[in-house]
Amino acid sequence: MLSLLTEHPLFSALILILLDLGLWRLISSRGSEWKLLVRVLIFALFSMVLFNEGLNPMEPAPWADNVPLHLAATGLQIGWWLFGARTLTVLIGAVMMQRVGHTGRLLQDLLGAVIFLIAIIAALAYVLDLPVKGVLATSGALAIIVGLALQSTLSDVFSGIVLNTTKPYQLDDWISIDGTEGRVTDIDWRATRLQTSQGSMAVIPNSLAAKAKIINFSRPSNMFGVSVSVSVSPHARPSSVIEALERAMQGCRQLLDTPAPSVSLKSSASGGAEYEISGFVASMGEKRVVRNQLFDLAYRHLQASGVNLLSSNETSAAPQLSRPRALLESSPIFSTLREEEKDTFSQNMTLQTFRAGETILAGGEVSDHLFIIESGVVSVTLKRHGAPLESGRMGPGEVIGEAGILSDTALPADFSAKTFCALYRIEKSYLKPCLDARHDIHDAMQALLDFRLHKAQSLTEEAPVVAPKRGFLQWLRNRV
Repeated sequence: MLSLLTEHPLFSALILILLDLGLWRLISSRGSEWKLLVRVLIFALFSMVLFNEGLNPMEPAPWADNVPLHLAATGLQIGWWLFGARTLTVLIGAVMMQRVGHTGRLLQDLLGAVIFLIAIIAALAYVLDLPVKGVLATSGALAIIVGLALQSTLSDVFSGIVLNTTKPYQLDDWISIDGTEGRVTDIDWRATRLQTSQGSMAVIPNSLAAKAKIINFSRPSNMFGVSVSVSVSPHARPSSVIEALERAMQGCRQLLDTPAPSVSLKSSASGGAEYEISGFVASMGEKRVVRNQLFDLAYRHLQASGVNLLSSNETSAAPQLSRPRALLESSPIFSTLREEEKDTFSQNMTLQTFRAGETILAGGEVSDHLFIIESGVVSVTLKRHGAPLESGRMGPGEVIGEAGILSDTALPADFSAKTFCALYRIEKSYLKPCLDARHDIHDAMQALLDFRLHKAQSLTEEAPVVAPKRGFLQWLRNRV
């Protein structure tokens, strides 16, 4: 190898450049440290070959009378400047990547462009012995012309540098720029790319983003705001509305306890009053589900409090119904009963109340009655590895105790009042003949029982243990 370098230095220098390009492509991105080390070593070896042959990149090639050799030497000297600029750019990029990560990529590219510009000017001045002042004057005039032509593009470039320096957002952040909401997938020279919740790609020029109102939903991390607004009649008592919405808020387990969710009056006028439930969830993907669930809970708890959402077509029949009768009307299980059957059922329902923390139905207890929640929030708790686990929360219209009615069995869950609760009780002796006669109600209740049993099993079953890998390499590691 050394003899080849000394006997054919120019040819060896060319081979080193090609070797560097080949190894840079072959070594994977996982071995970035190795790629950097190989490039530095090859550049050092390339420099040693040139200087040993008397090719100083600070001076023109010495063989002016031998045109082919002179051109080859000049090309290698220019290659030394470009090779050095590339090596220095890679070194700076590696250092910046460790300190600022991918957000500093625009600054890396800008520094790389400046380094290459300096290397080209140095090669023109030292290797080709050209008058640099004239070149700089010409390039300056050309730069002015190009700058005027690319004014908007340059504005995007420098705005991108500002955005990467001030860091109002980073990659994978959920942000909103002038109403366009999405996840940041890339920040390049010209634009910021967002992947919207509809799956489309939004490209926003950096100059527009630098001037626009930016909302970053990912700061602070693991906390995303969610809110739901409801409008009710201005004649509804505010304390009743707020109390019902607070119960709806407590019925949603996905809302974070800190910061605490809240209910507030947004506006009030002769046409109606608007209230807002606001809180936070742990991930962006939960916002849509929680918003839908909060609105459904708000509707049910308001209805349980005798307050309806504001509508231009209010029915006059609903207020005339008794609360047990209205509860049967809104129940997904008993809604198929005929009108006279609902009237008879409502007369055989008794009201029972529970304070917060009281047990409604203990786990393992076979119930001889069915509860329909009239108001309040019921917490459902399972035992997992001996520790309590809240598996869900229930609200108005949902039933408790169907296992004892259908099969004289019990669910492995404890049902307790999370808030003050009012429940209507239907005795098994009265309900059982109805279920035998009405198979549609029996099937709906059975489907609910099957769903709850399956959910309880999935939440409490043991996670499968992954068997450790066995093989010669693992055996050798254990021996070592």
